[in-house]
Amino acid sequence: MGDALAFDGVHFAYRKTPVFDSLGLAFKEGEWVAILGPNGTGKTTLLRLGAGSLRATRGTVSLFGRPLSTVSPRERARQVAVVPQETHMIFEFTVEEVVAMGRSPHTGLLGLESDRDRAIVRTAMERTDVARLAARPFGALSGGERQRAIVARALAQEPRLLLLDEPTAHVDLKHQLAVYEILADLNRRSGLTLIVASHDINLAARYCGRVVLLRDGRVFADGPPEEVLRRETLRAVYDVDVEVQRDVATGRPLVVPRSPTGPG
Repeated sequence: MGDALAFDGVHFAYRKTPVFDSLGLAFKEGEWVAILGPNGTGKTTLLRLGAGSLRATRGTVSLFGRPLSTVSPRERARQVAVVPQETHMIFEFTVEEVVAMGRSPHTGLLGLESDRDRAIVRTAMERTDVARLAARPFGALSGGERQRAIVARALAQEPRLLLLDEPTAHVDLKHQLAVYEILADLNRRSGLTLIVASHDINLAARYCGRVVLLRDGRVFADGPPEEVLRRETLRAVYDVDVEVQRDVATGRPLVVPRSPTGPG
């Protein structure tokens, strides 16, 4: 398998505030990778660079072996889908209309949907368990339902790479697990490459095969959860003491913060 997304000597700054300085990082096709790290360390910026919504000031971002700068926006949208933290609609679209927006990179100039487009939209809704909500207004959904609908919209693009920015940040525990189970199924059954930026270390440890820890815009640690999520490493990155236990259900690391003052 080749690289789905690669950063080679990438520099980026917001005005005079540097974020990345000669970043080198690659994600293989079919991987599910979690990007972890404190606020301000570059997680969202990395995804935006990978999606093409930001451009590196120096260095090269490559998409499936091609410099991203040479890929047209329409072609890029056929290969990469993005799930943001939150999605707000100006107009009162139904769930089915929102999911159908994912077909826009594939429809013609007039945006006319074919039978195949409608079938893909229906399948995307079924895979994310929102088909029963197809006629509901998007704004009337719960946070978890909205997020599943946005994942469905991304699937309707038929991407090869899915970038997710804190996909469960504003949903309850039940829906957090539901979203990650959907992602696990997509990665396992369809081989979809997933890169998710997250603050939830334990969800990342439970589901993702690889973890990248960022600190101050640099890769501090990179590898399987068992190798990366160690007490000393997490203390250095997050400046907090933790205990790393073993999740009895999965055998993966389970990170428990330690109170600085102890119990009581």
